[in-house]
Amino acid sequence: MRLSGTLSRLAALTRKETRQMLRDRSNLMVGFLLPLVLILLFGYGLSFDVKDARIAVVMQNDSLPAREAAMGLTGSDYLSPVWIHSMQQAEEMMMAGEVDAILRVPHDFLRQLALGDARVQLILNGVDSNTASSVESYVSGALAVPFAQLADRRGGKAASSGQAVIVQRTWFNEPGESTWFLVPGLIVLILTLVGALLTSLLVAREWERGTMESLFVTPVRPLELVLSKLAPYMVIGAIDLAMCLATARWLFEVPMRGSLAAIVGVSMLYLLVSLSLGLLISAAMRNQFAASQLALLTSFMPAIMLSGFVFDLRNVPVVIQVVSQFLPATHFMGLIKTLFMAGDNWPEIWRTSAILALYAVILIALTRRALKKKLD
Repeated sequence: MRLSGTLSRLAALTRKETRQMLRDRSNLMVGFLLPLVLILLFGYGLSFDVKDARIAVVMQNDSLPAREAAMGLTGSDYLSPVWIHSMQQAEEMMMAGEVDAILRVPHDFLRQLALGDARVQLILNGVDSNTASSVESYVSGALAVPFAQLADRRGGKAASSGQAVIVQRTWFNEPGESTWFLVPGLIVLILTLVGALLTSLLVAREWERGTMESLFVTPVRPLELVLSKLAPYMVIGAIDLAMCLATARWLFEVPMRGSLAAIVGVSMLYLLVSLSLGLLISAAMRNQFAASQLALLTSFMPAIMLSGFVFDLRNVPVVIQVVSQFLPATHFMGLIKTLFMAGDNWPEIWRTSAILALYAVILIALTRRALKKKLD
């Protein structure tokens, strides 16, 4: 009898929350339109790849082998060579930010080539270190083939160093597309923002409208109230997740090497954590504006800066690394990228799922306690 009463109250509360959610068009806009805008904006607008990098090529040696070596730059989609007559002109263009690098073929290129130690000088614009590193890799790759061909015609001597040829291979992200790296991380950001922001307004709205006091005089228990408020937004989050996965697979063509069940299961668990965090903030703040601002500061911003979405956490100070380990987004970020790019790693899946489940239990318990029937 007691269980049937709990279920009937939970069903009634869930229907109430669902109707209220459907009447509030702003919530539906945040729940459905915002994720689509974010994944398209970040997916197309945010990229670590360098396309059409302008390279000033200074040919101080205009021999046929020198021209053949420099023409290797024209075969790359990532490089756009500009042929310059003097180093002074190239340096002026670099100072003006018109080129990303200078490639200088020296006067004694033929003599060095005959000795098996032909060299060219590459000067990089280091204002943007990520771009400079990418350009260096692209130029090295573009010149590797023509240098090897020149070496073969001269008896097999390695033209670039006279010692060895490096054959590079990349695992998990074979084409080197930053989209493959970014889009799985966008799923984390979208579930974080939508989950925490939507539920951060629920209880605060009840307090502002005075309806929370009305609920206190009913037989509704705090846990039932928490579960009924989470249920409709779990459905919204599931639709957002499906939209993100479809966009990642068919629009951005990101591989999905892990099992779909594992990806969906751990994502829904993280969504529950995100929704519970927003609900806890809403129950504690009792003001919609303050709750929404706190939700952004405690969920979305840390998810961008401290989860490994943009920065490799191994390169940040130890204190920041320790702090990041207390964030649910950090654990989910690492796992979702592994599931997309590498495949199922079940020990990591179970470990992360356990951590997220623990966060969900703690947050729901704290929210239940914050919603005890008492008035200030």
